[in-house]
Amino acid sequence: MNGKKGSIRIDICLTPKDVVPEGAKKPISEGLSPRKWLRDVWDFARQDTNRVTFALKVGLACLLVSLLILFRAPYDIFGANIIWSILTVAIMFEYTVGATFNRGFNRAVGSVLAGVFAVVVIQVAMSSGHIAEPYIIGFSIFLIGAVTSFMKLWPSLVPYEYGFRVILFTYCLIIVSGYRMGNPIRTAMDRLYSIAIGALIAVLVNVFICPIWAGEQLHRELVNSFNSLADSLEECVKKYLSDDGSEHPEFSKTVMDNFLDEPAFKKCRATLNSSAKFDSLANSAKWEPPHGRFKHFFYPWAEYVKVGNVLRHCAYEVMALHGCVHSEIQAPYNLRCAFKFEILDTTKQAAELLRSLAKDLSNMKWSLQTSLLKHVHVSTERLQHSIDLHSYLFTASQEDNYAKPQIKISRVVSVKNQSGEPETKTTENTVPMAMEVESYHEMMKRQQRKLHSWPSREVDDFEDDENVVSDLIPRMRALESTTALSLVTFTSLLIEFVARLDHLVEAAEKLANMARFKQQTAN
Repeated sequence: MNGKKGSIRIDICLTPKDVVPEGAKKPISEGLSPRKWLRDVWDFARQDTNRVTFALKVGLACLLVSLLILFRAPYDIFGANIIWSILTVAIMFEYTVGATFNRGFNRAVGSVLAGVFAVVVIQVAMSSGHIAEPYIIGFSIFLIGAVTSFMKLWPSLVPYEYGFRVILFTYCLIIVSGYRMGNPIRTAMDRLYSIAIGALIAVLVNVFICPIWAGEQLHRELVNSFNSLADSLEECVKKYLSDDGSEHPEFSKTVMDNFLDEPAFKKCRATLNSSAKFDSLANSAKWEPPHGRFKHFFYPWAEYVKVGNVLRHCAYEVMALHGCVHSEIQAPYNLRCAFKFEILDTTKQAAELLRSLAKDLSNMKWSLQTSLLKHVHVSTERLQHSIDLHSYLFTASQEDNYAKPQIKISRVVSVKNQSGEPETKTTENTVPMAMEVESYHEMMKRQQRKLHSWPSREVDDFEDDENVVSDLIPRMRALESTTALSLVTFTSLLIEFVARLDHLVEAAEKLANMARFKQQTAN
């Protein structure tokens, strides 16, 4: 006791061997281990071999342009200005061919404009006399810097932001060095020639040696996004139906989305964050010539971005379903099992449709998805009909449920008639609910419900508590009934996901028509 009422101090004696220094908890050398570092580099390279290809190509381009300095003949022609070739290769060489063409265009236009401006200003300054010459050059530098910095912020000119940067630093370097070195026109022309040589080497190496096309990457990313969304949907629904509430992640893990047992969820989250990547790849692909499977000019790369936007619109619903899986308010496990067949069937049909769309996009062939869409709609209607038939399960109190000796669960089954058209039939199964004498199994289920449902304490426990006001019992029962309504939330999100698939099929069909996919008959 420390003298204060109700407070207790507990002294724990630790021997020196029990005290672990802060720095000794994790060896510093563990993160700097050469073996671990090499393993990380190897894994990073194996994930995408194009990364190694890109690095080797940049090294080769730098080597080729350095030969202009190492050999005496080209160095005697261009002098020290040949250094600009190396600078151009280092700045202009990008990961994909389209990005290299895009940056090369900005580099070329910016350098030419800067050279022209520099020559004109130098001529004007030289004709104005030695006194006015530095003032004219200084004012022109201020004017070019202000105008280019303002114009690159203009919304429609943002894609050419690099070009304005090139104009600024090329102009400043040409006009200042030409003013001090003399013969500024010769200096400007030599530097433009050096920039052209570096740009040519960068383009030739990037295009003709193991080219990495932005269009192919965009096509592959879209196909992978379809498959990731299908995997994430199935994973989320299966976990929701199989979770009996015995395991709940910590709140910190839920907030940080740290779910190690849900690999597909990470892919779905990556799909939601792929907007900037899709836009960048589409802008780069516009600069690429026809290649590979994309053989015609003016390929509709913008449609890939639109399909990706619709796909992310569907992924929002999967993220909402994932939020229901890890929410604090959970429906009873037996209630979720009552609609397990309909939910799984709807999920299976929706995932099959997504994978079929991914396969068509990957093969660049298009088949009408009317049959798959019809199956998805039939399974969704079956789920809606089942919920309508058993809506009383979401509103009845627990006393009413326990008062009934048994309850009939109707199930909607899809069959085919003689004409081959699908039609639905309703079957009823009798499921015992509660007995007059509570068995040991029922008692264990009640205890599990107390521990792993929300609210964690059943309302029946409060009826024997004299400290609880009697008016609070109905309100607490109403709160307890919201656990059943959480299942309605989950199913409504799943139905909304299916509704958004119609827009996804329309967007994919428009892309197939504009990209001239080969038409084929669906099986």
